[in-house]
Amino acid sequence: MRTSFIAAALALSTLAGAAGAADTFAIDPSHTFPRFSYNHLGLSTQQSRFNNTTGTVTFDKAAKTGSVDVVIDMKAVDTGFAPFNGHIQGEDFLDTAKYPTATFKSTKVVFEGDKPAAVEGNLTIKGVTKPVTLKINNFVATQHPMMKKDVIAADAVTTIKRTEFNAGKYAPYVGDDVTITIALEAIKQ
Repeated sequence: MRTSFIAAALALSTLAGAAGAADTFAIDPSHTFPRFSYNHLGLSTQQSRFNNTTGTVTFDKAAKTGSVDVVIDMKAVDTGFAPFNGHIQGEDFLDTAKYPTATFKSTKVVFEGDKPAAVEGNLTIKGVTKPVTLKINNFVATQHPMMKKDVIAADAVTTIKRTEFNAGKYAPYVGDDVTITIALEAIKQ
């Protein structure tokens, strides 16, 4: 489920960006964090994130095309509580011993006017690949104020069912629906 958030964020940032011919952007791992949230036993909404995401985004504003290729380090899950980080990496959830990474590969970027509004693609978690659509809530293409390089950035969201990725232990008591949000920044190469 966390992978989905990360994948969504990466896809959004890829599409959001550059001007002119297709440009390639590298995901900034210090400012790209997929987050996921789910209902815990009907008591509260739990929120966690992945601390290590890599990948590339290509974007051609004139042609209104782009692509996103993202890899999320599933062992870098951060629930805010170290013992639970290990628990969620177990076989019943992320199974990071067998599946240390999750991936998102775009298949289509949907534009509204000059900006990407959604990124469609395939999310792979625990060896299971499912189509997902990341809705882009915010997109920026500008020059980074400190690095003085072109940057694209986006906030995106999608919802998946963890049971579809063989990570459904305790469902429905622990919510099956997982909302993935991603804040993404990528620097032009």
